[in-house]
Amino acid sequence: MTLSNYLSKHHQAGTAKIYLFEIGHYLEWMGEGAQKASHEEVLCYVDYLRDRYGKAATISRIIHAIKRYYCYLQEIGKRRDHPCRLLNIRDAKENRDIQIQDLLKPEELQRLLIRKERYPSYALRNSLIMSLLVNQALLSREIVGLKVQDVNLEKGTIYIRQTSKTNGRTLPLKAEQIMLIHRYLSGFRARMVKEETAALIITGRGTAEQGEGIHYLVTTFRKKLPGKKLTPMTIRQSVIANKLKAGKDLRIVQVFAGHRQPSSTEAYRSTNLEELKVAVAKYHPLNELLPTRQVGFNQ
Repeated sequence: MTLSNYLSKHHQAGTAKIYLFEIGHYLEWMGEGAQKASHEEVLCYVDYLRDRYGKAATISRIIHAIKRYYCYLQEIGKRRDHPCRLLNIRDAKENRDIQIQDLLKPEELQRLLIRKERYPSYALRNSLIMSLLVNQALLSREIVGLKVQDVNLEKGTIYIRQTSKTNGRTLPLKAEQIMLIHRYLSGFRARMVKEETAALIITGRGTAEQGEGIHYLVTTFRKKLPGKKLTPMTIRQSVIANKLKAGKDLRIVQVFAGHRQPSSTEAYRSTNLEELKVAVAKYHPLNELLPTRQVGFNQ
């Protein structure tokens, strides 16, 4: 089995292509010692990446690719140990400041729920993922953590498990989601699952979704909203901001979002003022007197 085949087996086509590209750079930099590299030697490459790239998320992605390379060597029997399986950089956290220009209005969010799928067999899975993003404002890691038993179709609820950033919570499902989940479980999931797993969301390979497929899916919707930096996080930000803008109680929105501190939810209230500033700065002839700013938060 070639490295390319291995990556294609475990990742979406786009991710596999990126990983193969990054691994190629790594092998070129490491030279003949790549296969037998120690943990310390991998760290030397990470130091090189820090000097070359300023964005921690980029470095983190490359590290994931390198990890896959050594998983591949283990699978084909060329290496028993893994020199960097537990390697992570502490500052590998994306900038999640609210970007006012990327927030979506309710009608724009609804457009993400309607699309003719290029591959009809994936329609139920993709529709379910997008509905969880748009209706429940879930983080990608929360979707990945969902289990089949977390869904209660009779009560019309879904349990969201606690993460390192958010509280666990039970959220109501919309009527159309109940039918969607029922069809997904009896259709796509039942047909595709190839391993014993309780994970609700399954990849096209029949394995538990790890998150890459969610991010890739969202990128395929960007043509619907040109000019917007569409990501799972901006969808979540938009849903939360829209609820507060509609007058929902802060405490209710805090529980809905799973925020551990009221201040995390409170930060979204500032987006209304920021939207006004952006509009004025765009159309006012003296816009240089009205600078906009970013509102920072972590979830």
